[in-house]
Amino acid sequence: MLVREVMTPAVLTVGPAHTIRQVATLMRERHVGAAVVLDPDLDGPGIITERDVLEAVAEGEDLDREVAADHLTRDAVVGLPEWDLDRAAATMVAGGFRHLVICDASEVVGVLSVRDIVRVWSQARSGSTG
Repeated sequence: MLVREVMTPAVLTVGPAHTIRQVATLMRERHVGAAVVLDPDLDGPGIITERDVLEAVAEGEDLDREVAADHLTRDAVVGLPEWDLDRAAATMVAGGFRHLVICDASEVVGVLSVRDIVRVWSQARSGSTG
């Protein structure tokens, strides 16, 4: 199975100046664990995850003043829609992350999470399709 068949194509994107509270609120509203940060000063997409938000909270940061640019993973590892799930999963395990930004050329076209992979593999084992 290919990444394009499993990824979430509706990507939450934020700017580098969004506050951590704004990012957390948007992630909660969209029920996602990560947001892609589009910053013209970066060579590629960045990503901010629920773990990054949690670290800011644990460090006592002011969530209304701290911005995504200061807490994101810059130059996030990206995958391609044509990758098979095994390659995507291996990339995520090797890098120690749970969300993979999917790009087609320079355009962000989706996010693949560990949850997406587990769901598909679990359905395949049980023989269900939905």
